[in-house]
Amino acid sequence: MWWFQEGLSFLPVALVVWSAASFVFSYITAIVLHHVDPLVPYISDTGTIPPERCLFGIMLNVSTFLASSQVKQDTAPQQESHCLGLSLAGMATMYVRYKQVSALSPEKPRILRLNKLGLTLGWLSCFGLCIIANFQKCILYYIHVLGACLTFGVGSIYMLLQTILSYLMQPELHSKDIFWARLAVFLWSSSSILSMFVSSVVLYSGLYGQNLVQKLHWDPQERGYTPHIISTVSEWSLAFSFLSFFLTYIRDFQKISLRAVVSLQGQTLHESPPSFGAEEQALLVAGSI
Repeated sequence: MWWFQEGLSFLPVALVVWSAASFVFSYITAIVLHHVDPLVPYISDTGTIPPERCLFGIMLNVSTFLASSQVKQDTAPQQESHCLGLSLAGMATMYVRYKQVSALSPEKPRILRLNKLGLTLGWLSCFGLCIIANFQKCILYYIHVLGACLTFGVGSIYMLLQTILSYLMQPELHSKDIFWARLAVFLWSSSSILSMFVSSVVLYSGLYGQNLVQKLHWDPQERGYTPHIISTVSEWSLAFSFLSFFLTYIRDFQKISLRAVVSLQGQTLHESPPSFGAEEQALLVAGSI
């Protein structure tokens, strides 16, 4: 069995690979069609003009949707399984993580509170990604910025909470290596956010002209080119720091299995007769995947 076939480790792997591919493929398309400059454009600029806009949107939306079913902890077989339902790819990954922490720390109120808060913030971050994918920067700038704030701003708080949880769960449930790895990625993303925020404020302050949001081509001799490059490099760094954080889930998710459970509420697909009670319901288990 390959390492990515163990448990649910394919979830974070698929999320990272597909999301990275959505950035890279739209970038390549935009470069080939000369819609943006080859030297580090904004990620959003590579999804502004058709056809790369269509590619960017559909790939992020595909990475968004993922059907999943029931989760069972291999590390705690005595725990009851939980239904996962139809979720978003990022949301599904975060939900599995939430259920894992809940199952491993059922009698620790502080961890459970932080875990619930982390799930809420993580889902808000995923919603922001949907906004980014469907509201382009050059068309609806402020809505696009709102999506970016939800994705990266709220997402960074999610990363911080998961890092804190990793600290609280060591050494019994988490190794120190995982904690330090997540802390390093969180500091990486935080420095990228700070760098991008400062450079963007300087760039769009009005000192270097107006309507820079619509500008897709930059000359190295232009005023404002340096803060523009710092801002774009910071954005790419921030995006891949987020993807790297999900890679730290791989080892944890190797301890989780996925099964489909069907509970029949009647013996036929027609309306069930009144005599059909709960004790006569059949439970079909499709087995572990």
